[in-house]
Amino acid sequence: MPRYRFALGMTAVTLVWAVLGSLLLWLPGLGLAETATAVAAGIDPEVRKWGYMAAALATGLSSLGAGFAVASVGSAAVGAIAEKPEVFGRTLIFVGLAEGIAIYGLIISILILNALTV
Repeated sequence: MPRYRFALGMTAVTLVWAVLGSLLLWLPGLGLAETATAVAAGIDPEVRKWGYMAAALATGLSSLGAGFAVASVGSAAVGAIAEKPEVFGRTLIFVGLAEGIAIYGLIISILILNALTV
């Protein structure tokens, strides 16, 4: 997989930064998850921490999966279009379906965050 080496490297760097950023919620001295709104809403701060982690994982992992899906479907689509240009519309549908995975993960994370604010 030499052609994916740069993309995997950038994905790894992004994942490391996302994990380091989410760890800020877990450090006890910072108190980022234990804000006055969490106490006023009556939600346990530990539940908020896990909720934020779940929302981050839902968005991040679905985007990662969508990236790999679009990479494989997109390269196959370009090859198919090079051989038969009239299949452009059909291949565009498959790339759009692969991109929908990220949208589903974003919707799930919005639902999780909405449940934390109630």
